[in-house]
Amino acid sequence: MGNYLLLVISISLAIMGQLLMKQGMMIFGKFPVTELMNKLIPMLFQPYVLIGLACFGISSIFWLVILSRIDLSFAYPLVSIGYIAVTLFSYFVFKENVTLVRWIGVITICAGVFLISRS
Repeated sequence: MGNYLLLVISISLAIMGQLLMKQGMMIFGKFPVTELMNKLIPMLFQPYVLIGLACFGISSIFWLVILSRIDLSFAYPLVSIGYIAVTLFSYFVFKENVTLVRWIGVITICAGVFLISRS
């Protein structure tokens, strides 16, 4: 499997993991941090959270393969593509309010990813 394909798989699984965990926590609801220990087991067994954690774990396994093949100084900045995708999904799927400053940040990240990919 090509290095770039492995990188795309790892990043995609990490993105999917974040989105699924967010969906699960939206269903689970808000709670104060003081109740974390009481809520931990039910949170971990919320299906979206559980699948999201699994995606994140599988992403980490692919990441280990990537680390054995690609310079970290090249691969790690490309992980920021996940920030872009998560922001877009948050806006369109979760209907989050993404401010102008956040969009400017996303554009800045895009420019950085482009520059690094050219090296």
